[in-house]
Amino acid sequence: VQLQASGGGLVQAGGSLRLSCAASGRTRSFHTWGWFRQAPGKEREFVATVNWSSRNTYYADSAKGRFTISRDGAKVAITLQMNNLRPEDTAVYYCAAHRGGDYFTTGSYAYWGQGTLVTVSS
Repeated sequence: VQLQASGGGLVQAGGSLRLSCAASGRTRSFHTWGWFRQAPGKEREFVATVNWSSRNTYYADSAKGRFTISRDGAKVAITLQMNNLRPEDTAVYYCAAHRGGDYFTTGSYAYWGQGTLVTVSS
């Protein structure tokens, strides 16, 4: 499985960005896909997941009400719409394929994209 993340950039606080993660390869082996982020000097943290078939979603508290994760069946992609961005959202955002276990642990994910940088200025 190959994951290619895109859509990051520089935005002012209160602005929006839409991240996309194109998936290829044996994608049907995975049912749940997630976004994580890693700020400078911090550990990688969970942001959100989406189940490909049911479209059920789950969010970290920091993302609830501001971020929306979805999947695009036509493009085989996972998107993360981020609104009302804050400086503390600045991080490299990674998409990943969930292989089992809890959603919050990086070890529960089998494949990772290369990351896309989001910078939110105050």
